[in-house]
Amino acid sequence: MPIPAPQPSAQPALSVTDRLVKANAEYAAAFTDPGMDARPVLKVAVVACMDARLDLHAALGLELGDCHTIRNAGGVVTDDIIRSLTISQRALGTRSVVLIHHTGCGLLNLTEDFRHELEAEVGQRPSWAVEAFKDLDQDVRQSMERVRTSPFLPHRDDVRGFVFDVHTGLLREIDPRH
Repeated sequence: MPIPAPQPSAQPALSVTDRLVKANAEYAAAFTDPGMDARPVLKVAVVACMDARLDLHAALGLELGDCHTIRNAGGVVTDDIIRSLTISQRALGTRSVVLIHHTGCGLLNLTEDFRHELEAEVGQRPSWAVEAFKDLDQDVRQSMERVRTSPFLPHRDDVRGFVFDVHTGLLREIDPRH
């Protein structure tokens, strides 16, 4: 008796976005509004890299509602980060800023040539800087300085910077004066 040929699946495979939407429906089915305010309980904003290996809430012992989390490539303090921090402080009551870069960051291997390559490929130069860096500690210091000198931020005295080790999970604090 011959073996039947495999039949095509009746349903196409779910896309990643479809999987996320499905997971959200399951989450929402059991969701209970915690009745929280948008103001972070700990009055802290954490600025970190968008790297998928950083589970900030777990690494810092945070719960839902404890902090504002602001992420971008490299965790670099850019104009948009200052914008978010300004809203966080002035409208939502945060007073402390924690900056977290990490080992093995993709920005360690990029240069501003990335912008030129994009321009050659798409015919338009990006309006943003790559903000690549070669020295993690120095870039954390630069980010701390950008926060400490921003005239838009009323709370600039409690700004601390760290490098997260993706292999050990430990934070290493960066001395801003070094």
